[in-house]
Amino acid sequence: MNPAFDTFRQKITNPVKLRLFMLKSLPAAFFAGLRIRALDKDHCAVSVRYKWFNKNPFRSMYFAVQAMAAEMSTGLLASGNIYKREPRLSMLVTGIEAKFVKKVTGLAVFSCTDGTAIDQAIGEAIATGESRTIACRSTGTNSEGETVSEFVVTWSFKVKR
Repeated sequence: MNPAFDTFRQKITNPVKLRLFMLKSLPAAFFAGLRIRALDKDHCAVSVRYKWFNKNPFRSMYFAVQAMAAEMSTGLLASGNIYKREPRLSMLVTGIEAKFVKKVTGLAVFSCTDGTAIDQAIGEAIATGESRTIACRSTGTNSEGETVSEFVVTWSFKVKR
């Protein structure tokens, strides 16, 4: 595990720093209302509430907002694992798959538990000097605990030259 992960977690979970970061770098996430619910080395949960800004004509949450929350739940684990790591690495989404099970009309929480597997893929990229990909699963649930959507976000990690 990246020893700097805890420093990353402290910075990114600070509500003021997170909102400023999203406003500057992820404005759609800022306006959609994404929030970090939990973040540790193995697990990340990101929530988003159905509201006027992120609705679709079918009176449910727009699919792209769900994808954004799912990507963030996997991406924060990836970002934390490359934070201040030497050698430096780049990361990039190379694929995304989605399955929509139920309409989202309230709060949805997207959870990923692939932190250990992400760290392992990063370690392999560093050891071999070649890019590595990993497919990370994020499951969205509503306030009743029912699955509303499932995403697989594929990340690529490569050592920067």
